[in-house]
Amino acid sequence: MPRNLVLRRSKIHGNGVFAARDLPAGTRLVEYRGTLRSHDEIDQCYGGEADSGHTFLFTLNEQYVLDGNVGGNIARWINTSCDPNCETVVVEDPGGNKQRDRIYVETIKPVRAGDELTYDYCITLDEPHTPRLRKIWQCRCGTERCTGTMLRPKRKRAARRA
Repeated sequence: MPRNLVLRRSKIHGNGVFAARDLPAGTRLVEYRGTLRSHDEIDQCYGGEADSGHTFLFTLNEQYVLDGNVGGNIARWINTSCDPNCETVVVEDPGGNKQRDRIYVETIKPVRAGDELTYDYCITLDEPHTPRLRKIWQCRCGTERCTGTMLRPKRKRAARRA
């Protein structure tokens, strides 16, 4: 486990990851790890349903997902927030091998020792965002900016011209 990070109970949800020392903005904290699986494998394993609530699944690229449920590390316990102090950064393999792409968690503003680390999960679903789905994907960050859901608005399609 990286020295900068501590795992403990969170006020947001379940376990959380906290800064063990003051961290400046732009600090790379940890690589998000898990078993590399294709999108089809994930659908087979977890049913492919929008109501799964599996937040340990992290889309790496258009071909692969990291399954933090299997082979995951401390990064899987970083909670979501509508006012995060971290972000995730995808680093593509220079040789174009999608299996070698990586995801890192980095601070986007200074974080004080003892503060919980968070990033916006930015979950987007193709299905309509029904009250049932909003409840399944409920955000509990408690910030002033909290939208109440981890679901992000769908991108609007551009108007088609005849």
